[in-house]
Amino acid sequence: MKKMRVVITGMGTINAIARGTDAFATALQHGRCGIGPLSVFDTAGFRSRTGGEVRAFAPQELPALFYGKRMSRADAMAMMATLEALQDAGLFPLPDGLRDNTGVAIGGGAGGMLEGEAAYQRYLSGHADAVRFSDFSAFCGASSADHIVSTLQLWGPKTTFMTACSSGATAIGFARDLIRDGIATVMIAGGTEPLARTTYAAFNSLKAVDPEYCRPFDRDRQGMSLGEGAGMLILESLPHALERGATIHGEVLGYGVSCDANHMTAPDPEASGAVRCMQMAMADAGVAAGSVDYINAHGTGTPANDRMETIGIKRVFGERAYHIPVSSTKSMIGHTLGAAGAIEAVAAVLAIARGFIPPTIHRDVPDPECDLDFVTEGARATTLNIILSNSFAFGGNNTSLILGRYTAEGVAP
Repeated sequence: MKKMRVVITGMGTINAIARGTDAFATALQHGRCGIGPLSVFDTAGFRSRTGGEVRAFAPQELPALFYGKRMSRADAMAMMATLEALQDAGLFPLPDGLRDNTGVAIGGGAGGMLEGEAAYQRYLSGHADAVRFSDFSAFCGASSADHIVSTLQLWGPKTTFMTACSSGATAIGFARDLIRDGIATVMIAGGTEPLARTTYAAFNSLKAVDPEYCRPFDRDRQGMSLGEGAGMLILESLPHALERGATIHGEVLGYGVSCDANHMTAPDPEASGAVRCMQMAMADAGVAAGSVDYINAHGTGTPANDRMETIGIKRVFGERAYHIPVSSTKSMIGHTLGAAGAIEAVAAVLAIARGFIPPTIHRDVPDPECDLDFVTEGARATTLNIILSNSFAFGGNNTSLILGRYTAEGVAP
C-alpha cells in the first residue's frame, strides 16, 4: 500500500538568536551566538553562568486569544511559535471544519518549573500567602499542549513527549505517523523548553556545562551550554495541502527511534543506539546513505557525546562520512533540551529552503577523534535535498529525522 506523504506547510520558532523563522535563518547564516550571561535566574555559585536565554521575553506581546496570565514561560514560548507556524501555513484562524482532524504533539521537559521555583522561594521567604495553585499548575508536562488545544479548540489527538533531549524530534515523527495512518489531517508538532534553576543546577552538578560557551567537536570542549526556546511545525497530508493550495516548505520523509540501554546520562561509547537510529530513519524514508546531503548533528559539546556521534556517523556512512557536511546549531543557541530536536528541524527546513548549511561556531582547535567536515568556515551556500537531523538524549533515547525538499515526484532513494 502506498504510504501517505506528510509535508511541512508552516514553521515557527523563538530562541536565543531569533524570534521568528526569517530572523532565525538570517542569524544562522551569520553564525550568530546567543550564548551569554543569564538573567532569568541567579547563577551565583554555579560552574557556569552562561546559557542561550531568550532576551527581553514579553509574552504580553501575544494576541489576547493566545495570552494567558497563568501561562508558564514554556507555555508562552510554545504559543508564540505555534501562532507563527499557523500564520505561515495560512491556517490562522483555523477553519472550523479542520478542528476534528487537527492535533498536537509536543516535546517538553521543565515546563512550569521556573514559575514553581519562584513560588517556592516566596514561600521560604515567609510569604506563603503570595503562593497560589496557579504557580504550580504548569508543572504538568502536558501544560503547553493543553493551552494550545484549548485556545484553538482542537479536538484531534493531543500528546506530550518527555524523552529528554530527543522529545521535540520524537513528537515530529509521531505526528507524521498520525497523519500517515489517517488519524489526523493536520498536526502542530514541535517542542518547548524554558531555562530553569533546577535544570541548570543538575547539569552543573554533572560538570556537563562549559563555563563560557559550548564548543561542539573542539578538542578543548568542556560541555554544553543550556538554552531555551520553542520550535513548531505544521504537518499535513500532501493531498490536503495541495487541495487548499498551501505553500510547502519541505517533507518529513522518515524517522527512527532507538534506546542505548547503557547508562542514565552517558551514551553508548560505541554508538550502537545512534547507529540503529540513523539506519532506521533512512530505511523508513526509503533513502540510501549516499543521498544524505547534510547532517544536523546532536553536537552538544560534551566530550562523550561528540565522540560517540562522530563514531556513529562513520559506522553508518563509511568512507562517505568524510564528505558529508556536519554541523551543530547548538553552538549558537545552546542545548534547548526538550525543544532541541524541534528547533533543529526548523533550522534544517530553512537550510533546504534557502540553500545554506549552518556553521559550527567556536570550534577553534580540531579534535583528532572528531575529524569530519564540521562546517567551521561559516555558513556554506549549497543546494540541499535530504537532511538527517539527530537527537540523542539522556537515558539513551535516540531519534533521527529525515527531512527533505518537496517535489511532486517525491525524493528518489
